[in-house]
Amino acid sequence: QVQLVESGGGLVQPGGSLRLSCTVSGFNNYYAITWFRQAPGEEREGVSCLSVTDGTTYYADSVKGRFTISRDNAKHTVYVQMDSLKPEDTAVYYCATGWGFWATRWDEGGLYDYWGQGTQVTVSS
Repeated sequence: QVQLVESGGGLVQPGGSLRLSCTVSGFNNYYAITWFRQAPGEEREGVSCLSVTDGTTYYADSVKGRFTISRDNAKHTVYVQMDSLKPEDTAVYYCATGWGFWATRWDEGGLYDYWGQGTQVTVSS
């Protein structure tokens, strides 16, 4: 059974930092892990992606320079370090993976087969 488990969300003040974790189990043949987020009333947005085959990273323009994605292969875990957080970063964050990967379409949620349950990130003073 494939499972993706996110953790690390919470409440943080503007300008603060959080680190989210996504641990994958039951599935070894994935090419990438991608983080998405969805705020109330908003469309789902691709945030960041890491290709596990060559280490290439991808970021949405809205988070470039503030978020950093990384991995720990031994722990089957991908992290996203979120710095300089803004109120507009408030959302439920999900990680996702699947059987294929298309680098030019990394932020299309419909291409992913497996999703975590999500973790809430709230940026507020």
